[in-house]
Amino acid sequence: MVVKKTPLYDEHVKLGGKIVEYAGWFLPVQYEGLIPEHEAVRNAAGLFDVSHMGEIFVKGKDALAYLQYLLTNDIASIENNQIIYTFMCYPDGGVVDDFLVYKYDDEEYLLVVNAANTEKDFKWMIDNKKDFNIIIENQSDQIGEVALQGPKSEEILQKLTDTDLSKIKPFYFDRNVNILGVECLVSRTGYTGEDGFEVYAPKDDIVKVWNGILEAGKEYGIKPCGLGCRDTLRFEAAMPLYGNEISEDITPLEGGLKFFVKFEKEEDFIGKEALKKQWDEGLTRKLVGFELLGRGIPREGYDVYKDGKKIGHVTTGYMSPTLKKSIGNALIDVKEAELGNEVDIMIRNKPVKAKIISRKFLKNK
Repeated sequence: MVVKKTPLYDEHVKLGGKIVEYAGWFLPVQYEGLIPEHEAVRNAAGLFDVSHMGEIFVKGKDALAYLQYLLTNDIASIENNQIIYTFMCYPDGGVVDDFLVYKYDDEEYLLVVNAANTEKDFKWMIDNKKDFNIIIENQSDQIGEVALQGPKSEEILQKLTDTDLSKIKPFYFDRNVNILGVECLVSRTGYTGEDGFEVYAPKDDIVKVWNGILEAGKEYGIKPCGLGCRDTLRFEAAMPLYGNEISEDITPLEGGLKFFVKFEKEEDFIGKEALKKQWDEGLTRKLVGFELLGRGIPREGYDVYKDGKKIGHVTTGYMSPTLKKSIGNALIDVKEAELGNEVDIMIRNKPVKAKIISRKFLKNK
C-alpha cells in the first residue's frame, strides 16, 4: 500500500512533528508532546491537520430519500447549512462508518467520513444507490481540512476573516468564508469536546490557511497538535472512535448511541430490522466507562474480568491528561454494567481493580 501525504506534510516536518503512518496517511502523532498539546486545546487553542478525512458529495433530486435509506439518523430533520451526526450500517446492524452530514440544500449533501473508511464507504454508497436519481462524488483528494479547537478558537479565526463567526452556531456551517483570500467552508464542529471550527479549503490553499491560523494564534498560546492528543481529547469528551467504540462488530446501540438511530423515521434504513430486534430483545453487551482503582494504564484490547470470568474488553484507555486518572471505555456483559460495580482489568496478565463510572468523564463537555 502506498502511504499518502496530506498537503500539509512539509509543514509538519518543518515544525518538528513526529510522523507516523495512520489510516494510510503520514501524519504527526505529536510535536511538543501529547500533554502540552492536549492542555493547549482545553485551555487556549490547538490546530490539527485533518486533510486525510474523506469528503463524499451526494447530489440530485433523490439525495434526501437516498440518505434516509442509507443512514440511521433522520436527515430530514435538519435545515440548510446544518450538520448531523449519523451511522451508516450493514444489514446486520454493524457499522460501516460514523460521520457528519452537511446539508447544502435538499439536493446536495456533503458527507465527511473517516479516512480509513473512505474507499469502503464510497463503494458501499455506490453499491446501495439502487434507482435513486443521484450522483455520488468522492472529492477527498481535492479538499484540505484543518480543525481549530479550544476556547480561544473564535477569537483567533475572527482575526483572519470579515465573516461574523459568532453567527455560526454549533453544528452549522458557512460555505463562503474568506480566510486570507481563500474561499473556505467553515463549520462549528470538532472532535475534542471544546468549541472550535473545522475549515475546508481547496488542497492547494490549505497551507496558507494553516500557517495563517498558527500566526494569528501565537499570542493566545496556540499549538499545532497531533493524533495523540486528538484521541485523548475525544475520549475524555465521550466521543466514539470507529474501530474502538463502534465497528462492524459493535452496533451503535451497544456503543450507547441509540440517540442517533431513529427507528421512528418514516423511511426504512439499512440495518433497521436487525437493530430494532437487538433493542427489543435487550442488549447483551454495553459500553461503559471505568476508573482504575489500582496502578496501571488500561489499553485498547485488554480483557475485563469479574469473579474470574471474562466479561469483555477495553475499547479505549488512557491516563487522562485533564483528570489525572487512569480511565477507559469497555464493552462488557450488560449484567455487569451497573454504575459502581467493580471489575478487574487485566494489565500485563495481572488483574487491576476498576470501578464502572459514567462515560461522561468531563462533566462540562
